Amino acid sequence: IVFFVSVNQILLLLLLLTVCAILYNKVHQVPSALKNEAVDLESPEEMEEEIPVVICAAAGRLGATVAAISSIYSNTEANVLFYIVGLKTTIPHIRKWIENSKLKEIKFKVVEFNPMVLKGKIRQDASRPELLQPLNFVRFYLPLLTQKHEKVIYLDDDIIVQGDIQELYDTKLAPGHAAAFSDDCDLPSTHEMVRSVGMQNTYMGFLDYRKQAIRDLGISPSTCSFNPGVIVANMTEWKHQRITKQLEKWMQRNVEENLYSSTLGGGVATSPMLIVFHGKYSAINPMWHIRHLGWSPDTRYSEHFLQEAKLLHWNGRYKPWDYPSIHTDLWENWFIPDPSGRFKLTRPDS
Repeated sequence: IVFFVSVNQILLLLLLLTVCAILYNKVHQVPSALKNEAVDLESPEEMEEEIPVVICAAAGRLGATVAAISSIYSNTEANVLFYIVGLKTTIPHIRKWIENSKLKEIKFKVVEFNPMVLKGKIRQDASRPELLQPLNFVRFYLPLLTQKHEKVIYLDDDIIVQGDIQELYDTKLAPGHAAAFSDDCDLPSTHEMVRSVGMQNTYMGFLDYRKQAIRDLGISPSTCSFNPGVIVANMTEWKHQRITKQLEKWMQRNVEENLYSSTLGGGVATSPMLIVFHGKYSAINPMWHIRHLGWSPDTRYSEHFLQEAKLLHWNGRYKPWDYPSIHTDLWENWFIPDPSGRFKLTRPDS
């Protein structure tokens, strides 16, 4: 009997101690929880969604990359993470440029692109050899460069962002779409520019319809093309649909069959995307991709129209860091001189 009384007393004591421990923890956890909440309130940036922006840093045009980043960073309060993609030879230069300028506050990762992934996939006879540079194909490999993100923005380097990049990031992608682009027929204001410089804005300008493989696609040559210099991409869909593999397949077929038109000279990088994404992409707001600023050194847009634009794109031969070019003041507003002095603007009086 004594034994059972002792055991009961011990069990009762243990029960009381357990209850006391629970009460103690509850009382002492309240200040801790309040403290954590206060930290969160004091540091809202910790809770902000990260906006990944992929942009290339190519030799000879690092000033373009810097100006683009400068314009994005200066016009947003969003939590932007820049993925700056370059070849091994250019990475030290762009890193020093950023770290020794007012851009040293940005969040960025420098990613080395291995051009060996393109071996055997590019024809060497395009009319514009500069479009065969390895970094022109970085957009094909977005999931490999930005592995932890669900949604990614890709931008060509010859752009200036005048709006808040958060707006572009918030572009809605329809279910099943891996990317959003700007349709080349989406903005009547650009139609006169297109006609005046004899540009193509249909699939006819990119694909060689004399080839059976192209005709077999069943895509009308008058179908409006899109410009892949600005992309909002869904990485889950991209990987699920094996977009990179599809793009590589159409690169490989071009090597073997010469399927792409040389009218624009940019077909090697753009044409595979036109095929793979035909009828399966969402639309970017037209004001978020005002382009063709590099197609002619003479044909200009109205200043009012350009002031309203959210993003300007100098696609074409005539770049705003070179001469001749147009609307260079809008680009130069965001340019940051190279601390090393190696990159210099080309101007009439230089």
